[in-house]
Amino acid sequence: MEIFELAAQLGKELKKDERLVRMANAKEAYENDMDLRTLMREYQVQQIALEKTAGQKDVEARFLEMIQNRINELYDQIVAHPVYVELEQAQNAVNELMNAVNNTIMFEITGEVPSSCTHDCSTCGGSCGH
Repeated sequence: MEIFELAAQLGKELKKDERLVRMANAKEAYENDMDLRTLMREYQVQQIALEKTAGQKDVEARFLEMIQNRINELYDQIVAHPVYVELEQAQNAVNELMNAVNNTIMFEITGEVPSSCTHDCSTCGGSCGH
């Protein structure tokens, strides 16, 4: 089998993995959550307002502080939002999976344990050769 055929087969198998399924579901929920999208939109608007306002000469420090405080509030609401939290956790799980897959491939190529080996075989299922 050719390398790219094997890569395509690996991709198809990975797509079935529960971590990638979870990621797809989390991404869909993120894209469809109107409350979260509203928070994100306001966060971006406040960021732009802060940038534009900070460059002006006669701006009161209190006004800039108010904008920055609102940005901080929005950030806290966004990162605590359950849909955002699930997306972040799902992405972390996919990243761990992909790192483990890459470590396994590198081990098979070089015969050496990749320097990113955590010595925690739960992250790679023992495939790092440790």
